[in-house]
Amino acid sequence: MDKRLQRLTEWVRHIPGFETASPEPVSGDASFRRYFRAWQERSGQPRTPCILMDAPPEHEDCRPFVTIARHWRQRGINVPAIVAENLEQGFLALEDFGDQLMLAALTDDNADTLYRQALDELVLIAQTPDHPNQPLPPYDEALLDREMALFPDWLLEKHLELPLGNVERALLETAFSVLKESALAQPEVTVHRDYHSRNLLVLPDSDKPGVIDFQDAVRGPVTYDAVSLLKDCYLRWPDAKVQEWLEHFRTASRNAGLHRADPDTFRQWFELMGMQRHLKAAGIFARLAIRDGKTGFLADIPRTVGYLRDASARQPALRHFHEWLCDVVIPAIEQRIGVVPAPEAAQP
Repeated sequence: MDKRLQRLTEWVRHIPGFETASPEPVSGDASFRRYFRAWQERSGQPRTPCILMDAPPEHEDCRPFVTIARHWRQRGINVPAIVAENLEQGFLALEDFGDQLMLAALTDDNADTLYRQALDELVLIAQTPDHPNQPLPPYDEALLDREMALFPDWLLEKHLELPLGNVERALLETAFSVLKESALAQPEVTVHRDYHSRNLLVLPDSDKPGVIDFQDAVRGPVTYDAVSLLKDCYLRWPDAKVQEWLEHFRTASRNAGLHRADPDTFRQWFELMGMQRHLKAAGIFARLAIRDGKTGFLADIPRTVGYLRDASARQPALRHFHEWLCDVVIPAIEQRIGVVPAPEAAQP
């Protein structure tokens, strides 16, 4: 018996209009959180769907989510309203944004519109000051190090079983230092930290995306969320489109006073920030498979490492890392996981 679902059901039935609700599974994600849908019924009013979040308190703290949700919503960011909460048990009832993820909605015809809307919303997020009673943590050197360490720890050593000697570790340390220096040199803004096509929803009759999964927000580099969106681990667009959308974001964020970077500087920040994020993501995907049994994320590793290969090829300071990635890591990935997509220029 699912005891937490039973407790969640008992809790939601005490909320007016949910007395007979039977939560239906919607999805889980890359954490311990689960989501259900329930329907609120009130006399003389249409049935209203609601999303229930189950976040076990021993694994997840709902308080940052609640604080950020209310603060960002007041600032005009399109995050779900909180209908009810029980922080002690780890239960939340949220406004239902539906099921139309940006990932599934994207087509060649609507991509320009959806990406520009998402980037405009991102400028609004980046401009948002901290909540006065809960400042966001900094995306500092220690956090950058912990994230990049996921790549050797979980993907290389645990999943691919690649030996890492002194030479390999020195090579990784050099690459990590280059990426950290660039990240820490960027202007700091509010960073969603997981702003991509699976955390944005396309809403009917709205030119703003629905924004979810923002509880890990930090103060960090201005290009980080743009990387998450435009170099998405779950799909890839031609470089020309990515650069077009990036320039839209550079211009909009500069006009908002978030930085003063020219196109070349901003693109270099973006490229190196992308490498840091893709090191982290590839390691997380391996960890999800090994530790949590979520093996479906392994399929996203080849695409993610493809981004790493292509970005490192454009960085003279990372030539040795690039060569080792191509000669050692990618063959191991292709043997154990799947084919890494060819560089765009080599594709027919």
